[in-house]
Amino acid sequence: MTPLLIENGRLVDPSQSIDRVARVLVTGGLIAAINPDDGDLPPNVRRIDARGRIVAPGLIDLGTELREPGREEDETIETGGNAALAGGFTTILCAANTYPPIDSPGAVEFVRQKAQRARTCRIHVIACLSRGREGVDMAELSLLAEAGAVGFSDAPRPTSNSALLKKALEYCHMLDLPIYDLPLVPELTGTGVMHEGRVSTILGLQGLPTEAEDLAVTRDLRLAEATGGRLHIGPISTLQGVELIKRAKQRGINISASVWPQTLSSMTDKELESFDARFKVRPPLRNERHIEVCREALIDGTIDCISTGHTPRAREKKVNDLDLAPFGMVSLETTLASINTDMIRPGLLSWPDAITRLSTRPAEIAGVPGGSLKPGSPADIVIIDPDIAWTVRGDAFQSRSNSTPWEGKQLFGQATHAIVGGEVRFERHA
Repeated sequence: MTPLLIENGRLVDPSQSIDRVARVLVTGGLIAAINPDDGDLPPNVRRIDARGRIVAPGLIDLGTELREPGREEDETIETGGNAALAGGFTTILCAANTYPPIDSPGAVEFVRQKAQRARTCRIHVIACLSRGREGVDMAELSLLAEAGAVGFSDAPRPTSNSALLKKALEYCHMLDLPIYDLPLVPELTGTGVMHEGRVSTILGLQGLPTEAEDLAVTRDLRLAEATGGRLHIGPISTLQGVELIKRAKQRGINISASVWPQTLSSMTDKELESFDARFKVRPPLRNERHIEVCREALIDGTIDCISTGHTPRAREKKVNDLDLAPFGMVSLETTLASINTDMIRPGLLSWPDAITRLSTRPAEIAGVPGGSLKPGSPADIVIIDPDIAWTVRGDAFQSRSNSTPWEGKQLFGQATHAIVGGEVRFERHA
């Protein structure tokens, strides 16, 4: 493996409180040194000039839908991994909503082997919380953990069975692995397609009430407090959900929370006036008040991290009437740019804080390597051009699907390099 020297870039590594121009030496797949002396450089080192760019720990996503096996028309392990690299993500956690679902050691091993052969980003497995994702009986969590699962969830299906969730939290407390729950009471959502409010009423569309999220958050927090289990709740999209999580953290409850990029964006529920299924996402595009509160919660740390919400659905599924089209969007390749455009450039979030919420904190929540460029750490690195302006075109994505609410919008910032284990696996050419 060729040694790398990344130089002249702005090194942003919150795990070491570093934010300055520096050089990073990579040898043997690991971070060898920060600002090494010239005499310590290997003779065959490859130099990467990162002038005007940001060098940071590779981004980490806590719940990417890869859809393989069984739903390969939406995404595959290889295409999803390539999309992750193009978006600056060197590690993703794979959701269990495949067909068959990832509820057996063999299914976990299948994904891990396919990911290893694909040689894209690092792919860890979130296995099913319940057998068959049916929400009735708890899956064999210990066997799934032995097979390599790093957490458990039935998402994007919520865990409606409270007794199951309590039992699983108690069990995972012994395993020291997190449970990821989608906060949603499905009985309250019905056939809703958008945020319930003034706009949905005017358009005559069935709404998704905020109470469906708020009640689920309340239940999840109480069970986390009762069991002491590691629970991650997300995505959060309502002002009441934010307030509940803030109070729970003040009481010392062992929970973490995430938000999806569309909830932080300038897009609101008014986008649905177009009746375009690209804007049919869950959680739905909310109104300005919810957006403002979620942004504030991310800034002050009430919400721990940003997840992509990458839920790919094939073109033929999304090109349908709004009430028939599935929820979903591709966002691995736009998350970094949308956060830069909507949060960093307006001065709401600094680059160190953004990297904390996109890399360092997700690594801590998931308990996976990454999120740091300390010497001796795996050399998982992203190099970012924060100033490049580009127009989103889903047809140009690495992902197999292309439906995105950012279609046709101008965003700022892109990953120019994604390095995994010291190997440059993505390089953007002008």
